[in-house]
Amino acid sequence: MTTALQDALGYRFNRPTLLDAALVHRSYTAEHAEVPDNERLEFLGDAVLQLAVTGFLFANYPDLKEGEMAKVRAACVNRAELAVIARELDIGSWLRVGVGEQSSGGRAKDSILADAIEAILAAVYLDAGYAAAELVVLTHWEELIHRKAATPGARDYKTRLQEQLAVRGVRPQYDVEDSGPDHAKVFSATVFVEGVSYGSGAGRSKKEAQQRAAQQALEGLE
Repeated sequence: MTTALQDALGYRFNRPTLLDAALVHRSYTAEHAEVPDNERLEFLGDAVLQLAVTGFLFANYPDLKEGEMAKVRAACVNRAELAVIARELDIGSWLRVGVGEQSSGGRAKDSILADAIEAILAAVYLDAGYAAAELVVLTHWEELIHRKAATPGARDYKTRLQEQLAVRGVRPQYDVEDSGPDHAKVFSATVFVEGVSYGSGAGRSKKEAQQRAAQQALEGLE
């Protein structure tokens, strides 16, 4: 069933049932109580991904300081980047989601895709150990790591905006609002400088919304 996905991953499972388990969203479990969701796998996969990216940075970028490595890693493992890679692998097509989630476009949501790819990394780890999981990570993340390491912290728009405004002796202020049900909240942020709106943005978290608002503000200032 999942042969095409395994080909895209570049890894063939000894126990395909592990991959199947990684593709079960909690909305499907809510309708099929006998089928466990992928949240425990996602928790484990997050750790595998963090370690693989950290190890690669440590081995290949000896001049990066601790704080810079942390910024690069964060830029490589955030929800948006995970969702991009998940879409490249067409993971959404293989997910098992509930009827309600299906009708609301759940297969395309960043959060669901990001969780799924982390669960898949855990499945690889459980199937063949860390070395196999690390290879999958590097196959799909290495280019991204190199790109982010070239400009550590470049995606941290809030920090860049704060530093740029500090020269003028002012600080940005963020106004954040949320809407929607608890399981699918959308946050909207506006960044103000001395009472004037400089940018706005939206996201699935406060941080994401603030980053997008800061990015728009930076683009205006630059």
